[in-house]
Amino acid sequence: MTGQKFKSMEKEVQTWLEDINQAIEEIESFLPTKRNFFEFQKDLKSKRAIERNIEIIGEAVNRILKVNNEISITNARKIVDTRNRISHGYSTISDDIIWTIVTRDLKKLHKEIIQLISED
Repeated sequence: MTGQKFKSMEKEVQTWLEDINQAIEEIESFLPTKRNFFEFQKDLKSKRAIERNIEIIGEAVNRILKVNNEISITNARKIVDTRNRISHGYSTISDDIIWTIVTRDLKKLHKEIIQLISED
């Protein structure tokens, strides 16, 4: 691979990492302050915005893995699968699943992404 092409790929990966970071920060801003599941369930706009950002995260992870599968992102395959499920099997996604992702898994992913961004 030429040096120029490698640098271009590195730049793309960095852009996708930044996209993931931004999507996570947006999700955090959409969540109810008290992390109340029932408030979340009632807020259709925020639920849809969170789902969209999870799709963005999944697509960015998918692109990163296609370009450089040596980049370590915990549960990368699950993240991509969740994106696909939201996009194509939207009727099978429950509020419980989304809530679990954003309250349990997102913080760890955010730390990993920030670490990967800072390695550049």
